[in-house]
Amino acid sequence: MEEIRWGIVGPGRIAENVVKDFADVDGARAVAVASRSLDRARAFADRHGIERAHGSYAEIIADPDVDVLYVATPHPQHHAIALGALQAGKALLVEKSFTATTSGAVEVVDLARKTGVFVMEAMWTRFQPVVVALRELVAEGAIGEVRSVQADLGVTREYDPTDRLFDVALGGGALLDLGVYVVSFAQMLLGTPERVVATGSRFPTGADAEATLLLDHGDGRSATLTTSLRYATPGQARVYGTAGWIDVLPRFHHPETIVLHRQGAAAETITRTPLGSGYAHELIEVTECVRAGHPESSVMPLSDTLAVQSILGDAAEQLGVRYTEDPAVLA
Repeated sequence: MEEIRWGIVGPGRIAENVVKDFADVDGARAVAVASRSLDRARAFADRHGIERAHGSYAEIIADPDVDVLYVATPHPQHHAIALGALQAGKALLVEKSFTATTSGAVEVVDLARKTGVFVMEAMWTRFQPVVVALRELVAEGAIGEVRSVQADLGVTREYDPTDRLFDVALGGGALLDLGVYVVSFAQMLLGTPERVVATGSRFPTGADAEATLLLDHGDGRSATLTTSLRYATPGQARVYGTAGWIDVLPRFHHPETIVLHRQGAAAETITRTPLGSGYAHELIEVTECVRAGHPESSVMPLSDTLAVQSILGDAAEQLGVRYTEDPAVLA
């Protein structure tokens, strides 16, 4: 079996967790890491037994012994890194949110489709075993036609204008960090809405503090979604159908348990434990797709990524938040 060699771009908190799950992925290995600080890259490599450390993102893109790049930098840096990687023929797993702007996502997807190089958004939720079970139940008609989705994801963060979470230039705010989960979950089940209505507030830096979104599908189907950096929420989801509903127990974006409520029947609790910390499943998907020569994932297709990015962009615009991509990240 051909080994797929991975490079880590951006050795931050998420990458620290993701890289540990390579232990549960057959035929895949992290062989390089890059940061704009060589010392930081070397420290990450030492902690995780990675062979090579690069002091720039351009260097890891040019590394001939890397097949796939996992991009875990701040959102506005994804766009330039992804374009550079695609031009170099490197497959990509790009953290969510995929980019900072809708136009940036379109440009990356267009180049991916033109080159035929594999790209996937790192929406680990879709690959959790119990979410796979939920999708199977919905497809089987266990709750009839899905008519409505509710989901919330909020945390309390003390306002600090120097922190990335509150810096618009670094993609800060609730929408891109947390809102992407509720939007992607709803889009997975209902498809792309006809209309997005958003309300919320902003921090003094201009980053969104909280948002509630109504996704209108034009035929009565809808999603009501809440995200916040100002207050904590349970982090659960509920999927309503014409013949029942499914509760996704907290935290819904990496759940282990769902409860199926069929009309006229006792509730059924379904539990599925993920591999490792839960990131292994998306790593397996990318590794298998790249080995098989697939240009994208059928579970997290690029069309869904574009739909989610468009919803987030629409909501941000309504809240008065203006994101931009960082073109200088490869300099």
